[in-house]
Amino acid sequence: MTNPQPDNIPGPEHCAGPGGSVPLTAHVKAGPGGAMTDEVGVITGDVTLTSEAGQDGTVRIRIQYTGADEWYTLTGSPAPLAPGTLAAFHEHVVDAVRAGGAAEVPDS
Repeated sequence: MTNPQPDNIPGPEHCAGPGGSVPLTAHVKAGPGGAMTDEVGVITGDVTLTSEAGQDGTVRIRIQYTGADEWYTLTGSPAPLAPGTLAAFHEHVVDAVRAGGAAEVPDS
């Protein structure tokens, strides 16, 4: 069963395609000032992040309130990704969201 997504943004379970990667996921508490999304602005509190490398050399970052159905794009996504660096990049994003301050996708 597929849940509707805002602006037809698929959840991470629908993102992996031929040559795409399996999304990395983390559950974190956004720091003071939260994380900035393209669709709804800043979200705060307990969030779930996913990072997925695409065939085009970019990484897509999705974020949601933990337990919610809706997924949003973390501002700055997609971002360039060097081959073989998805896990490190994902941790960099997690750290930025934990720090808060309307966190966006950090520079690689």
